[in-house]
Amino acid sequence: MERMTQWSVQLLMSCLLIVLGAGTGLGAGLLTPVDGSLPPMEIKEHKVKVVIEDGYALTSVEQVFHNPHSMDLEAIYSFPVPEKGAVSEFTMWIDGVPIHGEVLEKKKAREVYEEQKAAGEDAGITEKDSYKTFDISVTPVRAGQDTRIRIGYIQPARVDSSIGRYVYPLEEGGVDEAKLSFWTANEQVTGDFSFDMVLRSGYPVDGVRLPNHPNATINQQGDEYHVHLGNNPASAQPFDQGQSPDPAAIAEDGKEVSYQSGGSVFSLDRDIIVYYRHADNLPGAVDLVTYKPDGNKRGTFMLTVTPAMDLKPISEGRDWIFVLDVSGSMKGKFQTLADGVSQALGRMRSDDRFRIVLFNNSARELTSGYTLATTENVRNYIEKVARVSANGGTNVYDGLKMGLKKLDSDRTSGILLVTDGVANVGITDQKKFIELVRSHDVRLFSFIMGNSSNRPLLNAITDASGGFAMSVSNSDDIVGAILKAESKITHEALHGAKLKIKGIKTFDITPAKIGSLYRGQQLIIFGHYSGSGEAEVSLNGKISGEDRLYRTRFHFPEQAESNPELERLWAYATIEGLSQEMENFGEDADMKEAITDLGVEYGLVTDYTSMVVVREEVFKRLGIDRRNRARLQREYKAREERAAKQVTSRRVDSGQPMFTHNRPTTRNSGGAGSFDLLGLLLLLPLVYVGFRRQKVNKL
Repeated sequence: MERMTQWSVQLLMSCLLIVLGAGTGLGAGLLTPVDGSLPPMEIKEHKVKVVIEDGYALTSVEQVFHNPHSMDLEAIYSFPVPEKGAVSEFTMWIDGVPIHGEVLEKKKAREVYEEQKAAGEDAGITEKDSYKTFDISVTPVRAGQDTRIRIGYIQPARVDSSIGRYVYPLEEGGVDEAKLSFWTANEQVTGDFSFDMVLRSGYPVDGVRLPNHPNATINQQGDEYHVHLGNNPASAQPFDQGQSPDPAAIAEDGKEVSYQSGGSVFSLDRDIIVYYRHADNLPGAVDLVTYKPDGNKRGTFMLTVTPAMDLKPISEGRDWIFVLDVSGSMKGKFQTLADGVSQALGRMRSDDRFRIVLFNNSARELTSGYTLATTENVRNYIEKVARVSANGGTNVYDGLKMGLKKLDSDRTSGILLVTDGVANVGITDQKKFIELVRSHDVRLFSFIMGNSSNRPLLNAITDASGGFAMSVSNSDDIVGAILKAESKITHEALHGAKLKIKGIKTFDITPAKIGSLYRGQQLIIFGHYSGSGEAEVSLNGKISGEDRLYRTRFHFPEQAESNPELERLWAYATIEGLSQEMENFGEDADMKEAITDLGVEYGLVTDYTSMVVVREEVFKRLGIDRRNRARLQREYKAREERAAKQVTSRRVDSGQPMFTHNRPTTRNSGGAGSFDLLGLLLLLPLVYVGFRRQKVNKL
């Protein structure tokens, strides 16, 4: 594989910075018709509780809607789909009693909701709008009264380069024009807002940071970290982490807390991001979490591999192709984009070359082929980019196709595709994008910014090229995102990675294909197993064309009852794999049925299932099995028990370590060196960086 020069990495990071600063979308909020025929309602309370432990995060969001008017109304609340977040709870208070929702096939769930709505009975439904949002409808919000609901979702808690990152998504991505043209958002919480998190890490943590909420309170209590953010001192009630029925309550233990702004209105228009950093000099490791309540039945496992491979830094020069979105959605952001491109062009050496491709409804090239980066040429094209107007649709395919043309096989090439939207003009079929990428010898690295971005499409293209993807929010710590990206791009990678488990029967493994592992990147595998005993686990692949093998041995338990949530995590990971197959190759009736069955069995909201709440007597009359209620009760009980125990490590390879090196961090990245961040403006929602591959792959 070709090598990158230090300057090339600086250029890449400059472009990433350009992208990250462009505009903020609308926030999540209560939606009301734009024609004003229905008066707005209030979000009276919005309380978020998060627990991160054992490699996954549990999020609970409790809200109170208030109807100050003299007529009953239907409330519709929408929030962005969290990355790899599976909605597993929808609870609605009816006559003061919390009732847990049940998952049904999507059409059937909507029929039940509409029947209850027409009859004037209390009902609620949570539906998934593709990759964009989860939409919650509640009827009726009684005149002059409150309606309380709670949403819960679960997701893996990945650590990258020893940095953990949790995002509570609030910014509406602005990509669904049809929805935005019909609805307007009431983003304000008129009463209490609070965000509470407890971090229970099996590895020592030496720092927690909320980059855009400096007034948040962060307290260390033994091996736990507690985070609090709120707008009202009255919300400072001691929470018991294990208290029932709230599965995600947080313990403050009487600690003094401070607040962002006493009693002020809080707007749900900015993501809340929490970073946590593991201590330096931790070894590479393998962690195992299992759930097997009956020793005679199958168990579920989550295997997390935190590699510490000898990945050497690489370097060499480049041709650069800028593929820039100039569609109408870039209005208000394009000046930032133009300034950022100016910064990137200005950092080129005179013997480097560049091309600039623009796209909206169609694609065109601003340059005349490759242009030497002389002072005069750079100045000329900086001025030309600054004069471009943003308008029209978003033809991502044509922009990418033109950018991929004219790649010079004798020179190393980098492709940066910059867009904040979703493909809505020209070819939008995911299969066609994959075929386009695979027809060129290029590896793509994607930085996906903004909620409601088409992550399924962007991740599929990235995976097809063997690259990596990073999500970025407007509220991210940009320096940290750059350091993590830099570390991957400037070092070798393990390609063709395969993980094997011998000595114990495992099945239903997901993901089925790993691809490449980059520096600092964790590998998380879900699956089922039967029996118990010692297993030999190996990870192999190629680094710079040479075979590498890493292995260890550890025990799978006969019985384990502490983590019932693993069943949902396995199911959702499996659903994601099936969904991507259908996105790539077209809808398949058997796969659709499989997703539906998994959603119903494991209580998950998917593209084909929804969660509905009705009165208990209605559940009984309709013959709806209360399996999700029973699952939630098991999970609540397990969380209470975990909260009462000391935090322990889930590492299983201490006796025979899989890796001999310490895990990488952003503070030992080496390679490209530092560069001046202060002179760079922040750029956008999505970046693709493609590097041509030679016979021996390093990146």
